[in-house]
Amino acid sequence: MPVVTVVVSTKNEEANLRSCLESIKNQKFRDFELVVVDNNSRDRTKEIALEFTPNVYNVGPERSAQRNYGIRSGSGSFALYLDADMTLAPNVLETCVAMMDKDPSLVGLYIPEKVIGHGFWIKVRRFERSFYDGTVIDAVRFVRRKDFDAIGGFDESLTGTEDWDIDIRMRNHGPVAVAPCELYHNEGHFDLPGYLKKKSYYAKSFDAYVNKWGRDHSTIRKQLGFNYRYLVVYAENGKIWQLLAHPVLTAAMYLLRFCIGVLYVTRRHSKEITNGIG
Repeated sequence: MPVVTVVVSTKNEEANLRSCLESIKNQKFRDFELVVVDNNSRDRTKEIALEFTPNVYNVGPERSAQRNYGIRSGSGSFALYLDADMTLAPNVLETCVAMMDKDPSLVGLYIPEKVIGHGFWIKVRRFERSFYDGTVIDAVRFVRRKDFDAIGGFDESLTGTEDWDIDIRMRNHGPVAVAPCELYHNEGHFDLPGYLKKKSYYAKSFDAYVNKWGRDHSTIRKQLGFNYRYLVVYAENGKIWQLLAHPVLTAAMYLLRFCIGVLYVTRRHSKEITNGIG
């Protein structure tokens, strides 16, 4: 029986998938099974996946359902879920298994994420992401299977916020920690309209997510409130010195955050008007 089930969710990912699967294949830790769960790709995604594993399935409609299916189809004591545009440092599985074995009380691990790609705005995104590791803006990615099953897996009614949702439930269930290893998120050439379009798509799930937990929930207030998202998360635990040491990246990061904030507020205002008319 494999120790780790590694699940990769895909949809039209022929450009990224090979790098992702090769990074899994090249792990120092070898006792794992690889599961790829596709969502009706129209390119060569499934063909590429079959070069690496026979465990290739077609499930939709969204990533939460794909991840649930992949993990539940596996037999590992632990599960790691990835997107196809992510790659792993060679020691990720080894490090995560060792941590979980050393402390059986741990239910999940955050894996620090480093944004990679090309151009100035990718540097900005990498800088921004470096503040989030292990915070409520992050989400556990390596979990103990029995604890994943105990909380019911991903909420398939959520899209985009399913990571935050499962993170709340895993932290409520037991202790979590940050693993001393890295995964790399390839965002390619930064495209602001495309980036905002993706954020807008995920924001559609915010209302369902907030309704589930309540706007007064401490985590919700941090994730969606101005104070934590724009100030505290960049200053807590001594991180403010990193902010002050890179003024250009800091200014550009806040410009991005401002754009996303405007998008979110505009969407909420538009919905309130629509509901009022209706």
